[in-house]
Formats: sequence, C-alpha cells, structure tokens
Amino acid sequence: MVTGKVHSFETFGAVDGPGIRFVVFLKGCAMRCKYCHNPDTWKAEGAQEFSAQELLDKALRYKTYWKNNGGITVSGGEALLQIDFLIEFFQLAKAAGVHTALDTSGQPFSMDASYLEKFNQLMEVTDLFILDIKHMDQKVHEELTGHTNQNILELAKYLSEHKKDMWIRHVFVPGLTDKEEDLIKLKEFVSTLESVKRFEVLPYHTFGIFKWEKLGMDYSLKDVKTPAKEEIDWANKILETQNFSK
Repeated sequence: MVTGKVHSFETFGAVDGPGIRFVVFLKGCAMRCKYCHNPDTWKAEGAQEFSAQELLDKALRYKTYWKNNGGITVSGGEALLQIDFLIEFFQLAKAAGVHTALDTSGQPFSMDASYLEKFNQLMEVTDLFILDIKHMDQKVHEELTGHTNQNILELAKYLSEHKKDMWIRHVFVPGLTDKEEDLIKLKEFVSTLESVKRFEVLPYHTFGIFKWEKLGMDYSLKDVKTPAKEEIDWANKILETQNFSK
C-alpha cells in the first residue's frame, strides 16, 4: 500500500485554489529556494504517514465548508515527488465528487515516456494545477533554486496542450525576481499558454525566517524587505495579469 508523507494540514484554506480548501502539505522537495518559507518540508523524515483513504476521510470532515466551489488542494514540499500516492488520493477524491487542485513548482516533471504515463493518470483526476514559475532565466533559476527551469516550462506547455486549467504564480522578490526584462519574458511565455485561468504576483514575505533559524540554517535574504504595494502594482502592469480571468 502506498502511503503519503504528510507535513501538515490547513483546514480552511482560502488562497490555494477556488473557494474554501482543505490543504495538504506533503513532505519532501528537491529544490532549495533561497526564499522558501517552508524549509521544514524539504526532507521527508519526520512525516506523518497516511493511506489515501485515511487522508480523504480526514478531509471530508470539512466538506460542509467547501460549498459549491471548494475542495482539496495538495501542496508541499513538492507533491509530484509522491506522484503514485497523489494519483490514488485524487482518484478517491474525484470518486467522492471533490474538486482537486495541485500546487506545484513542477521540478520533478519529465517528458520521459514512463513518467508521462503516470502524469497523464494524474491529469485525469486533477481539476486545477497551480504552477509556481520562479524565474525565466535558467542560470538565475539555478542560482535561486539549485535546479533548472526547463522541465518546469515544459510542464506548463504540456498542461496547455492538454487544455488543463492552470493558475500561474510568480513570487516577487526585490533584487532577485523583479527585473523588468525578466518579467516581460514571463509575460510573453504565459501569453503562449492556452489554459491559464489566473495569473498572479505573490509578494515576498519573511514569515518563514524563524523556521530557518529553528533548523539552524542561514537565511541569506534576511535583509530583503517585503515589496511595497506600488512595486506589486508595477509588476502586475508589466505582466498584464488583469488579462486573465479570476
């Protein structure tokens, strides 16, 4: 039996998909983003383990809050690292009539045939993909996360080709992800995708610094400030996020 390695839950999530969501945060992530606010999800050790049915039963206790447009979102860490569990969990959720969303950075995605076989199964039972595109420049992306962005962009294109609903998110970090030319490249890329239902800028915040300190890790961005509203408005204007319906 496949079990999921779970970090934590949010029973009344309002930002990770449409409506009110039961949000599952899985443990394990290969990326090492400099501004990650959940470094405690990087390693799989110390996880709570659930079968897909146990996790669904837990989520369904909160179904009355979801009304007509809520559901379940699985986030991380990086949920795609547990794709077998994710497929089984979402299959059960869809059989129960639940809207499913996956919040992912896309790093494990591959165009390898054996991977796509599993990913296609996942697509069938996923109503919404929430994809975080951190940077368009491959070199900067590698410096920022420790990994390439090529397979992440391939994932976005693959979802578009299969007409899968997407939300695209970009975290605006002053001095790292805020250059105008990079934002223009991101806008141009997103404009080529056919199934984006929402495109949004998320302002960098420092809420997770205490987790780095608790883990005994050096946080290199401690002097970076949360961007002002004017900066976010500027980024939204360049990205033309208003052209995407919410």
